[in-house]
Amino acid sequence: MLATSLVIFACYSLAGFLIYKHIGQATHARRWQDLSPALVGVALQSIQLKILIYPGDGLLNLGFFIAFSLITWLVSLQIMISSLYRPLHSLGIVMFPFTGLAHLLAVATPTPAPLTGIASQFIQSHIMLSVIAYSLIMLGAIQAATLAYQEHAIRNHHPGGFIRYLPPLHDMETLLFQMLSFGFVFLSTALISGFFFVDDLFTQHLVHKTVLSIIGWVILATLLFGRYRFGWRGKVAIRWTLTAFAFLMLSYFGSKLVLEFILPAST
Repeated sequence: MLATSLVIFACYSLAGFLIYKHIGQATHARRWQDLSPALVGVALQSIQLKILIYPGDGLLNLGFFIAFSLITWLVSLQIMISSLYRPLHSLGIVMFPFTGLAHLLAVATPTPAPLTGIASQFIQSHIMLSVIAYSLIMLGAIQAATLAYQEHAIRNHHPGGFIRYLPPLHDMETLLFQMLSFGFVFLSTALISGFFFVDDLFTQHLVHKTVLSIIGWVILATLLFGRYRFGWRGKVAIRWTLTAFAFLMLSYFGSKLVLEFILPAST
């Protein structure tokens, strides 16, 4: 499995390199030639993720690195799907190699937390909704960071490099809020399903995750309302997006980090 994960990392890295090398040659055919190694990486990673998450004997493994690999895989998949109708493949310059590295860590690093039995179908649905929401908001955060860099370059009259090949600022902002809107819908559904199907979301091992997720949800809801009611955009939209992303990632991965690495090490 480690050898295959190295192939996956190589495929993603090659795709990122090809996109960077041909960033100015924005034909549809060229775009998909550059994305083809990432397509191979996505396919191989999906096979390995199924083996890692469902190792058999009725067990479910969503340890820290495996969950991170799953979310980055979803982000890379979303970039590829979005590239069908928008020139968003440039987001893969950084994201694709990062996804390959995340998966390499998932395979090479043992899971310190015990595997759990596969929960009910409703709990599994809640978990998948949460993962999809996190991946959409993570993609939105990447888009917001790219938008911040693009806006900074234009304001300082240095729109060079790959910046000049990105869509106009207005289109980038529209796309950002589309991603955040979808992420918000999935996050809202995940939180509602959690209150219905999880026994007690405010138990000691879940309270941090629940509170931080709700804070992230409130920030995201405020941003979307501000966009609709007051036309928020630019730096305001970027800051609120990155803040919501920080709280949501801290709620999921921060809790996992404490439960799987810090607490076991202290006992």
